[in-house]
Amino acid sequence: MPPLEALRHWTTDLVEAMRRKHGLGDTLGPGAHQAISEQSYGPVITAITQLLDAGKRDQSIRADADPGGFLQLTGALWRAASSPQDRAPHMLALILDGLRTNR
Repeated sequence: MPPLEALRHWTTDLVEAMRRKHGLGDTLGPGAHQAISEQSYGPVITAITQLLDAGKRDQSIRADADPGGFLQLTGALWRAASSPQDRAPHMLALILDGLRTNR
């Protein structure tokens, strides 16, 4: 699948996973939430880097796209309420549109 589409699918899965982990971390307390975040950060940044790099190679993603910035922006997606209407898909579309080289 094209890099932007792969990034959309991967990020959607990440949002669902982080919503579950975020709720679990809140239940367990701040220390547990911090530990979960620290364990997840490296692998998540690696995956984002690979997806962004694929898009940079085929020139569908801007050359200045940054994995840390992308993760920070998408952090709002798993904090957004998933009901009654999940705004995350629309918010993600806006983020991905900003990554495109030819908007």
